[in-house]
Amino acid sequence: MKCDKKDLLLYAVTDRAWLNGRTLREQVESALKGGVTFVQLREKTLNEEQFLAEAKEIQKLCAQYHVPFIINDNVDIAAEIGADGVHVGQSDMEAGEVRKKLGSDKIIGVSARTVEQAIAAERNGADYLGAGAVFSTGTKSDARELDHATLKEICAAVHIPVVAIGGITAENVTELKGTGICGAAVVSAVFAQDDIEAAARMLKGRIEETVRGDC
Repeated sequence: MKCDKKDLLLYAVTDRAWLNGRTLREQVESALKGGVTFVQLREKTLNEEQFLAEAKEIQKLCAQYHVPFIINDNVDIAAEIGADGVHVGQSDMEAGEVRKKLGSDKIIGVSARTVEQAIAAERNGADYLGAGAVFSTGTKSDARELDHATLKEICAAVHIPVVAIGGITAENVTELKGTGICGAAVVSAVFAQDDIEAAARMLKGRIEETVRGDC
């Protein structure tokens, strides 16, 4: 599967912190019904066996909705289940090595905070970049805020799509208008909401307004 920039519009990153009695599958399906266009499974607490079982379940669900499904960090599990791709950070496996392991048809996303990191990731075979945190976020306590001018410079420096991430909400996403992003990656703005489907639908509309004509 090749990475289409339209698929990156509303990029949902899972987080078990807000299950509140629901299953992750239920949450992801609500998000998909609300218009999420891309799903990244991120797990920090499950063991490999549990992670693998969950990955297979969410993969099947995303296939039903024809939405790309990728794994955060864990290249081995992505390879084992034939996920659509993987997203890696600067401290994880380099994009070129990921490509060797997964093959030419898989989507590879790389986190980037600087123009230099962005250019290097593109050169090494990344299909898209995740840039942030563009606003302060509670999801990653160690994430420093990325200046919006730098975000714009990153978008201008590469030919691959750039997705903004970090602290994005329906209320602040339009502040990113004109930066050149192709979409926004969110966690709590969707999964921490009581009505996930409605939250996703509203957010998608605001992101469409933000990226219109820029990407």
